[in-house]
Amino acid sequence: MAQARRKIKVGIIGLGLMGRELASNTARWCHLLDLDFEPEITAICDANPATFDWFERNFDTIQLKTSDYRDLLNNDAVEVIYCAVPHNLHAQFYIDIIRAGKHLLGEKPFGIDLAANEQILAEVAAHPEVVVACSSEFPFLPAAQRILKYIDEGRFGRIIEVWSGLLHSSDMDPNKKINWKRMIELNGEAGCMNDLGLHALHIPLRVGWKPQNVRAMLSKIVTERPNAQGEPVPCLTWDNATLACTVASGEQHFPMYVQTYRIAPGEMNTWTMRVLGAEFSVEYSTKFPKTLRTMEYRSGQEQAWKVTDLGYETAYPTISGGIFEFGFSDSLLQMWAAFHDQVVNGRGGMKQPFYCATPEETHLHHHVLRAALESHKREAVVPVAYAAETG
Repeated sequence: MAQARRKIKVGIIGLGLMGRELASNTARWCHLLDLDFEPEITAICDANPATFDWFERNFDTIQLKTSDYRDLLNNDAVEVIYCAVPHNLHAQFYIDIIRAGKHLLGEKPFGIDLAANEQILAEVAAHPEVVVACSSEFPFLPAAQRILKYIDEGRFGRIIEVWSGLLHSSDMDPNKKINWKRMIELNGEAGCMNDLGLHALHIPLRVGWKPQNVRAMLSKIVTERPNAQGEPVPCLTWDNATLACTVASGEQHFPMYVQTYRIAPGEMNTWTMRVLGAEFSVEYSTKFPKTLRTMEYRSGQEQAWKVTDLGYETAYPTISGGIFEFGFSDSLLQMWAAFHDQVVNGRGGMKQPFYCATPEETHLHHHVLRAALESHKREAVVPVAYAAETG
């Protein structure tokens, strides 16, 4: 008889797009192999009760439906919470969740600004028994896992430069109605960097490629959008950001370019990374999801890019054959598995070594964003503050 899986009782706060995505991946848990734990949705919360219907129709394990997130905090039917709310609510919600002893997978940027992020991290430090992580799925792509392996192996020799970015076109239409992500008071002054920055910085920060300084070029492309009544209102958030950074890693210093675009013509939702080295280079974009480009070079040899067709290579084994294609929902499933693995087994006991983005990494990310905002205001290269603090 197969061993029973440990059931992990999950509450979801914020039942929009990402709340449904994470719930859907809970429903397809059977896609994963060799795990002795399994999440089940036991509680849902959203300010709009109309969002309950989809969850009620698809999950018969739900015991609690509410529009007040505090109802989840002292409820034994909830062990873990996934929270996806506007950025201005992160500090209040995340702190209350952690203080209640619930494990938390929160959304980026983990606080509307650096001050809010530091309030959250203080609560994390006060409750080491609570697992707290930030949602960031792209490093679970097979290509991203390959790139991480190449970095760990030191394949690149002297690094020449790095490009990392998240480019999409959700705001291409100037007549798209304004929503909270285009409002500074809800999204934050950092705009697209708050929303997309960790996607571009997760792997660099994880491997120790911390920007020491930044020259930021920020763009407001659509300055007005229609409100719910169709009337034009100011759209004040930054649409696109390009950050030119200097990275110090060991004895190496190299430039790193970070791009976060909400208005990227020709893109849908493209995560991309390129690392150029004197001995080895790699390039990947989700625009060509199976294609990984690599180039080895030795003195006197020709330069020749090699193209590898990637299959279904995953951190956690699945029922899919290695020859099949990997997609966005698969990366979310892998991330969701990594989070629950850490809840059950601790980071040191996880069934594979790659863990979700940490609160500490979101803290570094906020330092970069603060320097980027100052850089754009001054039209100058600005040191990132943690460089002075941590060397």
